[in-house]
Amino acid sequence: MPDQHANHLIHETSPYLLQHAHNPVDWHPWGEEAFELARAEDKPILLSIGYSTCHWCHVMEEESFSDPEVGRALNATFVAIKVDREERPDIDAVYMQAAQMLTGAGGWPLNVLLTPEGKPFYAFTYLPKHARFGRPGLLELTARVRELWRRDRARLLRSAEQLAGALRDVNAGGEADREAEGAAKQPSANVVRQARDELARSFDAVHGGFGDAPKFPSPHKLLFLLRWQAEHHDAEALEMARRTLAAMRAGGIHDQLGGGFHRYATDARWLLPHFEKMLPDQALLLMAFAEAFHATGEAAMAETARDVAGFVLREMRDARGGFYSALDADSEGGEGRFYMWTMAELEQALGREDAVFAARVFGVTTEGNVAEEATGRKTGANVLYLAHPPADEAGRKRLADIRKRLLAAREQRPRPFRDDKVLTDWNGLMIAALARAARTLDEPAWANAAARAADFVLGNLRDADGRLLHRWRAGQAGIPGMLDDYAFLIWGLIELYETDFDARWLDAAVTLARRMDADFSAANGAFHASRAASRLPARPVEAFDGAQPSGNSAAMMDLLRLARLTGDAAWERRASRVASAFAERMAAMPSAFAWMTAGLLFTESPGYEIVLAGPREGAEADAMLAAVRAPYRPHAVVLWRDAASERLAPYARAQKPLNGRVTAYICRDFQCNQPTTDPAEVRRLLKSPAP
Repeated sequence: MPDQHANHLIHETSPYLLQHAHNPVDWHPWGEEAFELARAEDKPILLSIGYSTCHWCHVMEEESFSDPEVGRALNATFVAIKVDREERPDIDAVYMQAAQMLTGAGGWPLNVLLTPEGKPFYAFTYLPKHARFGRPGLLELTARVRELWRRDRARLLRSAEQLAGALRDVNAGGEADREAEGAAKQPSANVVRQARDELARSFDAVHGGFGDAPKFPSPHKLLFLLRWQAEHHDAEALEMARRTLAAMRAGGIHDQLGGGFHRYATDARWLLPHFEKMLPDQALLLMAFAEAFHATGEAAMAETARDVAGFVLREMRDARGGFYSALDADSEGGEGRFYMWTMAELEQALGREDAVFAARVFGVTTEGNVAEEATGRKTGANVLYLAHPPADEAGRKRLADIRKRLLAAREQRPRPFRDDKVLTDWNGLMIAALARAARTLDEPAWANAAARAADFVLGNLRDADGRLLHRWRAGQAGIPGMLDDYAFLIWGLIELYETDFDARWLDAAVTLARRMDADFSAANGAFHASRAASRLPARPVEAFDGAQPSGNSAAMMDLLRLARLTGDAAWERRASRVASAFAERMAAMPSAFAWMTAGLLFTESPGYEIVLAGPREGAEADAMLAAVRAPYRPHAVVLWRDAASERLAPYARAQKPLNGRVTAYICRDFQCNQPTTDPAEVRRLLKSPAP
């Protein structure tokens, strides 16, 4: 047993688990030891799942889990297990499904009561220590569960068994399992258009985004719309994406001083954010702004992409090249205090005259735009947003200087906690974003940063058999890799290959795709979220996109791109099985599968398969690449033929440079043009405007 000052989490590496290592609650990490203890002591399990930058996780830890009275009650009633959802998304996925089945809702902190066999029978999110305002208290709930476990256990066990069965059914694929026995059903021909129309119906034409508050950025939906309009010349789809990005850029969800974006907005107009900053949000938004610039040419989109990349490279990068996970929402005991300003603080930092100018630009008032949650009264604190951006060059220069001075003043404040673990899946997304944005915005330093991160992950987050590991922190790597780790890292490696054409990235992507297929394939053609159930009541198969694309959606897109890059149709057949597994669910709500419908759009679009041959360095190569990359062609794939890539894409062996010059071979819709050494001809074939 741990001593009175520490529980069983004291030897963990997760920052979230370490935040609870000195609670009086006798927390255990997820593992067989905790389940054996529950059986030996004949106790139910309290499984508590959260993450280090979760505001209400902090509140519950401070109010309840740090309280000795609560600790005594929980220890007497349960074996308590703490899980970092970012380290174990597979555990989180299954028990979040259980919570939604039990309560109709979910969120973090997620607390689930389990039998000693891991089967859930009750779930709740945040609870205060004692009941208030109709919300039950943790102490009262604990006493009730203790009584039921002693006197009415059979009912709890029946409920747990029924729920475990429902979880197994949901994650078995349902109708897709039946389809696997006969002919596989493919998604309907119009499901991609239905996804576009469904997004249009939920679009907020006033503030941008989809649905009501709270509003999540959902960049993958915007990427789908940008790619749809590229094929269909759909002005409305383009405007939905453009207006949403412009509104977020101007809103308080965007850190107007330090760059990057907060997690989501609590209101409809993107003003008041939930202040944590997470790596996958930065990655996907960097992609969205970069592609929006490519599609529209709007300088503001490029400026915001540079803003996001600058923030990540400055504040989220480990010296070894990997990227950290998140910055906390809280500092100085409150959410968002690091980011908010009073009028007096502006004057102190800038002087009266510049403070008045800054207040107009950023919407700062004496009464503030942030209200107390309990009373609704304004606090005098302001979230900065672009209320009145300057219209002339002199005003913009003045604002740039003011931003620097305010940022310098803000740096003197106590900083939010940074979760410095390096996750394979989220690094894969950031590698993809930096690589794609690097070639769109001609930022070679970003490509170099992506390559360093890829080297770090491939060098430090694989086991002796070459399988991926999920988490690295403080020199220690661990936790078997999950589907998202493979799907997102493959995504990053493909983007990196198409940026610097180093064949080792494509080679690694192909190797990981084979491993993903071997280790995660489900009978219905989908991919399981994890390799082994490991005490879970079901092996999760995640279908819907959430704040980021699902692992199945990303895997399907990866396989389609690998098929076109390598010429191996087996990858396309494997991707088709993923689509088949989700055909009926996709038909019911296509926009919930935005990235999978983007994959279907990829298959429907003629696209371009481009092979370049010849020296990769020099003016000729630069001119040819500029011609290839000038138009927004999101469904093109580009291979640079050399000895290494020929091994991966044997079809390219015959596509040689003409007269020793850099040569482009361009095919579209199963038809190939004559090779050309003329960048102007390449632009014509790609229907690109002249430079």
